[in-house]
Amino acid sequence: MYSHENLLDGLMNALRHSPTNPPLLRLIGDVLVDMERYDEAGSYYREKLELDPGCQHSRLGLGHSFYGAGRLSEAWVLLDELMTNGQPLPGVFLLKAKLHLSEANPDLQSAQYAYEAAIQANPLLQNSILEKKIQGIDVEEAQEANSDKKSGLFQKSGDDIDAYLEQLIAPRMDFTQVGGMAQVKDEIRQKIILPFRHQSIYEAYGKKAGGGILLYGPPGCGKTHIARATAGEMNGNLISVGIHEILEMWIGKSEKNLHEIFEIARRRTPCVLFFDEADALGSNRSDLKKNGSRYVINQFLSELDGFDAENEDLLILAATNAPWHLDEAFRRPGRFDRIIFVPPPDAEARAAVLEILLEEIDNKEEINYQSLAKKTKDFSGADLRLLIDNARQTRIKEAMETGESRPLNQNDLMRAAKDVRPSTKEWLKKAKNYALFANEGGLYNEILEYLKMNPV
Repeated sequence: MYSHENLLDGLMNALRHSPTNPPLLRLIGDVLVDMERYDEAGSYYREKLELDPGCQHSRLGLGHSFYGAGRLSEAWVLLDELMTNGQPLPGVFLLKAKLHLSEANPDLQSAQYAYEAAIQANPLLQNSILEKKIQGIDVEEAQEANSDKKSGLFQKSGDDIDAYLEQLIAPRMDFTQVGGMAQVKDEIRQKIILPFRHQSIYEAYGKKAGGGILLYGPPGCGKTHIARATAGEMNGNLISVGIHEILEMWIGKSEKNLHEIFEIARRRTPCVLFFDEADALGSNRSDLKKNGSRYVINQFLSELDGFDAENEDLLILAATNAPWHLDEAFRRPGRFDRIIFVPPPDAEARAAVLEILLEEIDNKEEINYQSLAKKTKDFSGADLRLLIDNARQTRIKEAMETGESRPLNQNDLMRAAKDVRPSTKEWLKKAKNYALFANEGGLYNEILEYLKMNPV
């Protein structure tokens, strides 16, 4: 039987091969939360956040581990931090609902508002136990009946699939809202956008629109952002899938979830099907031995090949921070045969990203973005957001102490930049080793070219 213990053993084995793999650290934390081993889960989320400070999913996971361990004050503090994010994850509202219900005198109305916000953003977060608590119903019997169920997002039923379909809204963004990344955007236009926009020309030469693209690079550099913008450029639907929406503890369920996701996408073409943290889902099968994840990988490969259905007008995008952990079968023609390196933003791109991020702050002086960009070499987009958050927090603290609200200025941001360590350097050092000593077929030539211009 494929249990939580089996899944955890497989993930821990994979972690031994890659001890600083951020997606694995986060997934182990999620599994430990499911197993109610909250303190252990918290340590893995913290380790993940040290490598990727901007990961809101891991901050949310840490919040759930605090909640599960009864450390409610810490959970509330983390929740406040998560709520200040420009676009909180749906799960943040779910955590807020749980915390309101955990108070000595539960705030049922606030819990209901938070819960409704969560399921409106993501219907798959619907939780019958929580609903009963909000209604003031004794849930002991319901909890016993539910004790065998996995607490993940993808409890599949006909209603769940319909709810998931309702989430497929064409993205309201395009490449104009992506700072910099000119080379990446141009490559995506040539390989993806043009075949969709001029299908008759391509079909005349026997080429169909669709296929698989793998985006790889350091965490926090905009791989997910560029995927959303790609769907917008195509005027198509976007389905963004996390590994947590696929993996189940029971044999066969994960494969079924994966197949259903592909079927949904095929019914909604033109569609971009985006898989984040692909290395956690498609790890090398030789490393997994008897782990049940082998069956998931085989199912994934079968769906990419389109053995049972046509994948025309379906673009499969995947993002990974560790392409060297992907099974080489994923890179065969017809699967992820096109691989695009998403490097840390250059000075021009950093200036553009900073300008976009600072648009949300009204109380600021005129900022010299180019000057600030020069002081943030090797910063990822997530690092730049952290820089701004730190500078903003300093101003907020000062305003609370003095009662004066001073505008954010250039010096505030310059000082904050000195306290942020670029998160891309460690990744680039590891990538350099693979590019020098495991560069079969020139797969990592783009990394070498980047390092010649930007040595670490």
